[in-house]
Amino acid sequence: MNCLRMMAMRVSIIATGSDGNCIHLQSGSTGILIDAGKWKRDLEKRLLANNINAATDIQAVFITHAHGDHIKGLTLAKKYLFPVYATHGEWQKISGLDDDQKHVLETTFGKYDSVRIGEMDIYPFKVHHDALEPVGYAIQDGNGNRACVVFDTGQIDDDMLQMMEGNIYIVEANHDVDMLQNGEYSDYLKDRIADPHRGHLSNDQAAEALKKLVNGRGERIFLTHLSSNNNTPELASHAVRMALFEKGFINKRDYFLEVV
Repeated sequence: MNCLRMMAMRVSIIATGSDGNCIHLQSGSTGILIDAGKWKRDLEKRLLANNINAATDIQAVFITHAHGDHIKGLTLAKKYLFPVYATHGEWQKISGLDDDQKHVLETTFGKYDSVRIGEMDIYPFKVHHDALEPVGYAIQDGNGNRACVVFDTGQIDDDMLQMMEGNIYIVEANHDVDMLQNGEYSDYLKDRIADPHRGHLSNDQAAEALKKLVNGRGERIFLTHLSSNNNTPELASHAVRMALFEKGFINKRDYFLEVV
């Protein structure tokens, strides 16, 4: 697993990929999970391997969407009585929690309201995936850190770019376009993955978005949710490094890139 401390915000990639996704973010004494996509016992082991005590280091769980690889470990929240936040649409697909644990992400004038958890402000924003009401998250602390988590989405639009601006980027780089199109998936599945309204980000899409966001100020970039069939860490890394090189930025000098 991968941990990185950026000033006062700690980022731990607990799990990523089609088998399960989970991110732990901590600032000071406040810790949250974004998704809980591994079974509870596996999740507890992974948290402990990252020196995270589920009983003390998690104050809430935020769900991006209700597909199994993002929620199958929510029995962890039931065990430790964390509040769980999700959109109204995604709550329709989530069951098994006590009513007092369920928190709906509310909207005002078409945008989601922020949530304050301890030392963090969490800002949900709309993404594009084949779920009822999926979101990404921007997480800001009081020390100048702002992280974004964007898992499953078929595109990154201008509204998303505005919400994602910060210094820590945890972004899906699901597939290489050539590997997907020349691979063994059915035409239906290929079209679904590449669909901008319900699919997943390609390496090139992730790279183009990061090219717009990164300013060469030591930003941390985590490329996540890589397909084991349609991508490689080398291809994902190369796409982003080439895009940022066009801006004159070099990895480990102007920004720091990990593929996880």
